[in-house]
Amino acid sequence: MDKRMKDLVDFIRDKYGLKKYFLHTYQIRSNTTIFNETVYTLDMEWFPDHEKDWQDEDFNPEGTAYIEMDIHSKEVFTVIFTGGRSYANKKFSFNDRDEIIKWIEKETGLKYQQQFHFWKEEEGKIHFKECINGVAVSPSGSIEVKFDDAGKLTQLFVCGQFPDESLVIQEKYKLSINLIEGMAKEQLKLAEFPSMEKKKLVPAYAMEEIYIKNDLSGTLNFEFIVDAKSRLPIDEVMEWENSSQKSFQRKELSLVENMAPEQAFSKEPHPDLKPITESESKMCLESIKLLLSGEFPEDSGNWILKSLHREKGYIHAVLKVKEQEERVFHRKLLLFIDPQTYEVLNYMDNKSLLEIYKDFQAADLVKVTKEESYDKLKNLIELSPYYVYDFEQEKYVLCGKLDSQYAVIASNGDVVNLSEL
Repeated sequence: MDKRMKDLVDFIRDKYGLKKYFLHTYQIRSNTTIFNETVYTLDMEWFPDHEKDWQDEDFNPEGTAYIEMDIHSKEVFTVIFTGGRSYANKKFSFNDRDEIIKWIEKETGLKYQQQFHFWKEEEGKIHFKECINGVAVSPSGSIEVKFDDAGKLTQLFVCGQFPDESLVIQEKYKLSINLIEGMAKEQLKLAEFPSMEKKKLVPAYAMEEIYIKNDLSGTLNFEFIVDAKSRLPIDEVMEWENSSQKSFQRKELSLVENMAPEQAFSKEPHPDLKPITESESKMCLESIKLLLSGEFPEDSGNWILKSLHREKGYIHAVLKVKEQEERVFHRKLLLFIDPQTYEVLNYMDNKSLLEIYKDFQAADLVKVTKEESYDKLKNLIELSPYYVYDFEQEKYVLCGKLDSQYAVIASNGDVVNLSEL
């Protein structure tokens, strides 16, 4: 084992009192942040000493400790003791939640009420959410901690960005529903919701979530799969004249990245951060058309390539059907492209998911107008302050999150909770 790695392993052994454990497996992984930074983590599985003869490759023994830490900062993101059983010789003595909060501040370097605040407590687990001076954040982060009756740590999850003040544009919140009523009406959309209980499609007006900037200079829409910087918008209709005669053979993908110590300690940038060039985009488009013309030969002009982005070592292409009904779920394709050869290796199609609804009874006729529906929902619309990361400014800006948990049935005007649809 690399000496630098051994030092980190010894650090974790001492930090969490793993004297009755041995290191079973470890690997180095790299991830990217929304700030286009690369984070290298050391992921470890520690087995209890009395399980040295464990043979089951599918399951870990009770008491196994899984720990994930940042190689450079030594910040720990995850601690899980399998089955909630810990053989660690380190105990904590907390009399109340305030002492746990102080421990979290010490462990993470974060400040309570400035970067995280209490959310809820259940089954002995305490949940906190990321915040900026008490205001909610998007993309959101969280912290979860759990201790057993003996005071031993059994779970710790730290997920999120938790920005410092240098990344935040501080403002006084001034938005109100009356101030943005025109935008609110625009966000009320008519769509068909599949009702599993009634086995039919239900037309309803519902609010499409959006973030409105506090200075009314614009809006922010978040897609949480990839950050806006790494995604290359395309919005091009896929058309071809001749169908491909070559049979497509799916290739197995490897989504697990094992990095070498030198890559980690030299802080080598993650390959997913490399921009997709114009020439790469063109080669991807040709491969995508070849795939579509063979798998969907009658669909020329029916698919739109929405975007390209890098993820887990592949170029991902997102496609949607050009014209489709206004329903909650839309037909999509996700293609995985080799970043060296630009060949489509595999793809995912949500057609099978949508076929669940193909025999549903058709939606009733729309009898209620959008204006009438807005009047019914006006007092049920929520506008909450949020700090949202703006990829253009590379700062967190104050916004109002426009949303509603209710909808109006377009066939009869009934107001229902979205959970009922």
